[in-house]
Amino acid sequence: MSEKIALWGGRFQGAPAEALAALSVSTHFDWRLADYDLQGSLAHAKALHEAKLLTDNEYLALTAALEHLRQDVASGAFTYSPEDEDVHTALERGLLEDKYAGAELGGKLRAGRSRNDQIATLIRMYLRDAASHLGKQLMNLAHALINQAEAAENHLMPGRTHMQHAQPVLVAHQLMAHCWPQIRNLERLADWRKRNDASPYGGGALAGNTLGLDPELVARELGFANVCQNSIDGTASRDGVAEFLYILTQIAVDMSRLAEEIIIWNTAEFDYVTLDDAYSTGSSIMPQKKNPDVAELARGKAGRLIGDLTGLLAMLKGLPLAYDRDLQEDKEPVFDAIDTLEVLLPAMTGMVETMRLHYDRMEALSTAGFSLATDVAEWLVKQGMPFRRAHEVSGACVALAESRGCGLEDLSDADFAGVNPALTSEVRDVLSASSAVSARRGAGGTAPVRVAEQISAARVRLEWLGA
Repeated sequence: MSEKIALWGGRFQGAPAEALAALSVSTHFDWRLADYDLQGSLAHAKALHEAKLLTDNEYLALTAALEHLRQDVASGAFTYSPEDEDVHTALERGLLEDKYAGAELGGKLRAGRSRNDQIATLIRMYLRDAASHLGKQLMNLAHALINQAEAAENHLMPGRTHMQHAQPVLVAHQLMAHCWPQIRNLERLADWRKRNDASPYGGGALAGNTLGLDPELVARELGFANVCQNSIDGTASRDGVAEFLYILTQIAVDMSRLAEEIIIWNTAEFDYVTLDDAYSTGSSIMPQKKNPDVAELARGKAGRLIGDLTGLLAMLKGLPLAYDRDLQEDKEPVFDAIDTLEVLLPAMTGMVETMRLHYDRMEALSTAGFSLATDVAEWLVKQGMPFRRAHEVSGACVALAESRGCGLEDLSDADFAGVNPALTSEVRDVLSASSAVSARRGAGGTAPVRVAEQISAARVRLEWLGA
């Protein structure tokens, strides 16, 4: 690392050891921040000009050099070298070249800023754009779930708790139960943007600067509504990165739950769904296999994001204020999570959009496992029986049906009366999956009218979040 391209070293008598230089290098992962670094430099140059630290001609020349460098970075004509310590070093090396600003003019840009406030700002800018892009992809997945829910109309399926048959529900209700968590994740991204809409630029290494630079000017230039209230906090905190990574991890966890369900539905035993060939794979040895790899990879990659989040939090937990080099480790976990979701979300969306649900199979199993037992108990409650007693009576009906190897709906009127005289023939009004579903008309319930309302509400919410 030569003195020419290092951003430090004046008080050192020798170059750093090769082992230290190798350990310090971060350009292989932070180069993706290059354009954000140059945007920050353009804003900083404007602040230097406003503070009379650059003449009009110097400001125009420096701005032109930065724009030239920015174009060459975008095209690949300029990139980092193995000797560059980080993205900031690489770009300063470029700026000092005669083809851009040259050493005299380019050397003026560093006044009043530190890599500490630079990187704290750049990561916020990068994550802000990533939130917008990933939000659009997540919205596509939510719409795919809603579209499948609408297509399911009033078809029924078994609802489960503990993976056991519980109560019948609409297929649409089940699908929407996977949609709402992702809508909440979109809301979390929107809330995150508000909390991180403040620029650390101007905080310097930790305490600000003495050159009269205007942090509010830089914030406006970079699209921030505010400036960090505390320069130490602005340069040293990474809770915004951790919160962002948590949201991405929650997205992955919620997708994993959907994926697990689809994997189960795709088994021969369940036979609830057929996945499109475009989103399935085969076996290298078994010709008959059609594997739900997208869902399995979604399930596996959720664990990867949990690891990213855990590693970041473990790194942050014991850092004293202000900046510490440990903070270099904040970027790779969140970059990995972003890159993972960039490829996972479109694949999950495509799988959901193209999967074919087997409504007849689902409906045939909707009353299996005595899933109407609660409806019998609640029918008795409506006749005036305390629920504690009604629960016992319904359970006795289940025991009788189970001993005969039949369903509750197969018991005769005499069978019901034999269990308890309160069980008149009218109890048959609740012994169908459709009646059980239609009866659950409370807000958030599985009745068709309520499911139609929630689908409409979800579309409105997505429209608002996308505005």
